Amino acid sequence: MQSVIIGFIASLSAGLCTAIGALPVLFTPTITQRTQGILLGFGGGVMLAATAFSLIIPGTEAAISLGYSKSTAALLMVIGILLGGWSLNWVHAHFPHEHFFKGSEGGDRTNLTRIWLFIIAITLHNFPEGLAVGVSFGNGNINEGLPVAVGIGLQNMPEGLVVAVALLAQNYSPLYAL
Repeated sequence: MQSVIIGFIASLSAGLCTAIGALPVLFTPTITQRTQGILLGFGGGVMLAATAFSLIIPGTEAAISLGYSKSTAALLMVIGILLGGWSLNWVHAHFPHEHFFKGSEGGDRTNLTRIWLFIIAITLHNFPEGLAVGVSFGNGNINEGLPVAVGIGLQNMPEGLVVAVALLAQNYSPLYAL
């Protein structure tokens, strides 16, 4: 029971790191295209690195520690990545979205603006992160769960920054963007 409570607190803390990452928008009421591009590129790079360092490598190590061979652990990670890629492809085909160069694509966009699609995507991807934190605490070993929660929390900070910068660029107030 104690690991469940600690896992809940760790998951909540990792999620709150999104708001911590968005705090700089309170001090930047306007944003130039150049600054927006730099901040979005930084956030994207951190999130891409977090995929490898915070999820794939620890997932492989966790599978090995459960008794799987290195090749089976790698195969499990490949299957997970392929399923994730398939899921993204399915979402890409069935939901409206916008590309920087190609423009709008997908279904009807009458009630959705591009910024809210972006926020919805970020929000949806937080569900597997919460599951990852929960699963990492599931075996009762806090020493295995904390690094996952900290890694996801650190990765959530640039996500919060990216979402807040995008909202600020769409003329939302800094407080609303936060």
